[in-house]
Amino acid sequence: VQLQASGGGLVQSGGSLRLSCAASGRTFSRYAMGWFRQAPGQEREFVAAVSWSGGVTAYVDSVKGRFTISRDNAKNTLYLQMNSLKPEDTAVYYCAAGRSLQIRDERTYEYWGQGTQVTVSS
Repeated sequence: VQLQASGGGLVQSGGSLRLSCAASGRTFSRYAMGWFRQAPGQEREFVAAVSWSGGVTAYVDSVKGRFTISRDNAKNTLYLQMNSLKPEDTAVYYCAAGRSLQIRDERTYEYWGQGTQVTVSS
């Protein structure tokens, strides 16, 4: 599976962005999908994940109520709708695909996209 993340950019605090992750191949629907982020000088952290069917989602506490993860298996695309953005959301965002039920654990993800930069100004 090859993943291509897009949709990042510069936005003011309180604004919104929608990230997309386009997947190649015909097995997208078999994978759980996740979004992770890495801020400068920090380790990469889990943001959100969705099960292969879309029926189960998980979020890090800091984005609950502001971010929504979704997927369209017919379009082989993963999304992350980010609302009420804060400066602390500034990071490079990565999408990833994996076949484990441990969807919060980045070690279980097999495939990674190249990342898209999100910058939130105060």
